[in-house]
Amino acid sequence: MLAFGLALAVGAVIVVRESGRIAREPPPALFDPDDAYDYIVGHLPDDVAATLTTGDVRRILDFQLEFFKSRGVTGNGSAAEVQGLVVFGDAATTDYIVQRSAETGEAYIPEQIHGVIETQLAYLRSIGAIGSKVDPFGESPSR
Repeated sequence: MLAFGLALAVGAVIVVRESGRIAREPPPALFDPDDAYDYIVGHLPDDVAATLTTGDVRRILDFQLEFFKSRGVTGNGSAAEVQGLVVFGDAATTDYIVQRSAETGEAYIPEQIHGVIETQLAYLRSIGAIGSKVDPFGESPSR
């Protein structure tokens, strides 16, 4: 009985310690591409959803990911250095998607792309994956 009580006490200490650590440092948000896609398709603004198929949404997201990979933003930590500041949903991203979609025969207008990207931002906010905003004047973000 003494051994059982000791094992139970050690287990309780470990559980309490780990729950305190997780409360102080929550685990990072995990991005699931399939979950993001389902969320985006289900939450697109009506005016954008009326002009895009689900395949179109997938292509726009794939082109966006392609753009981020070309800038060194995505990866598992082993990717090359980030090549400058990458702003989510900026004109460079939109221009890239417009160009790539035209090259593949599926042209999208910026309003369609913005609708998909803004909905994706809402998804990222909902899972807690978006960090502090960057100050356009170069000052450090406050948390």
